[in-house]
Amino acid sequence: MVPQASRLADVRYDIRGPVLRRCLQLEAEGHEITKLNIGNPAPFGLFTPDAVLARVTESVAASQGYSDARGIAPAREAVARYYQRRGVSGVNPEEVYIGNGVSELIVMSLQALLNPGDEVLVPSPDYPLWTGAVTLCSGRAVHYRCAEDLDWNPDVEDVASLITERTKALVIINPNNPTGAVYSAETLRQLLDLARRHNLLVLADEIYDQILYDGAVHQHAAALAPDLPVLTLGGMSKNYRLAGFRSGWLVVSGPREPVGEYLEGLGLLANMRMCANVPAQHAIGAALDGGIDVTPLLQPGGRLRDQRDKAWELLTAIPGVDCYKPAGALYLFPRLDPEVHKIYDDQRMCIDLLEQQHLLLTHGTGFNLPTTDHLRVVFLAPVDVLEDSIGRLAEFLSSYRQ
Repeated sequence: MVPQASRLADVRYDIRGPVLRRCLQLEAEGHEITKLNIGNPAPFGLFTPDAVLARVTESVAASQGYSDARGIAPAREAVARYYQRRGVSGVNPEEVYIGNGVSELIVMSLQALLNPGDEVLVPSPDYPLWTGAVTLCSGRAVHYRCAEDLDWNPDVEDVASLITERTKALVIINPNNPTGAVYSAETLRQLLDLARRHNLLVLADEIYDQILYDGAVHQHAAALAPDLPVLTLGGMSKNYRLAGFRSGWLVVSGPREPVGEYLEGLGLLANMRMCANVPAQHAIGAALDGGIDVTPLLQPGGRLRDQRDKAWELLTAIPGVDCYKPAGALYLFPRLDPEVHKIYDDQRMCIDLLEQQHLLLTHGTGFNLPTTDHLRVVFLAPVDVLEDSIGRLAEFLSSYRQ
């Protein structure tokens, strides 16, 4: 027997955990599964514009060697221009890092920061890679409450109460996955003020910064706090529907002197992985400087807007189910009233739903929510698929008991 490393004992990533493993078993047995579990646009016919793909195709022959460890210069320059246009000052292409998706950069940013026992403030619910990566890096994820009655904005008083001498960083996921919340400017300023007073590094996961509904306005944390060191993470997967290219970026802004040693460590880690996939990097400039605009999909009559509205309407029509209408991102996070649906093990519920209705969703505790009364539903599928799927969920809930 070759045992796994002990540091993996507390690492969880339930989006691709036991429920998905059961799904793969059912598929191997010949069952067709409707998958509304991850934000993967391409399987639902949401593709990046041809101009972006053409740039990559044209660049393949020139992409056979390693690039600079931070990424090719045109990609880093395009990212810097993007944030400058959006009000983030002092962005230098020399301190933009291109990665194999944001996921790689999240792990790198924490590896360069954490010593054993160091604490990182992470929202609850969160995108669970953050919690898993903190744990993998020998740190401790301390979850702060995001309040459903505040449209899932963070409870700033709760955040403040959790800060200790071991706290090294504050993670902000905005727009939020899984809730779809878009944080108010006032909430962000209060969070940033806590970081300022306690010398915390701010890690801003803003991969959905353009996917907004109903007039919601996204505020970049780095733009609101030019005096703070902020690491902003974004990429091609969502705004530009190019998840499979695994092309993301990390942008350093704010004063460099307080984080000079940390940035040396980040550079070391970038060099150790040689570089990100080079052909995929050529998509970045084509998308960011090419006038590619997701807005038509988000306005009334646009596909994502219509799918969000229909899914929300159908979910909230189920007895005992209510749901915040997301202002951003690609997800609904409905609540099952505990007085109506007495769910004690939400992972078991998702496996039962999968086995009985061949519908794959993700349970709320998989996003480090402390209660078992939520699900995440991805609304990337066409309206007819959503109608059928949520109809199956309603049928399941009407008789399900634990």
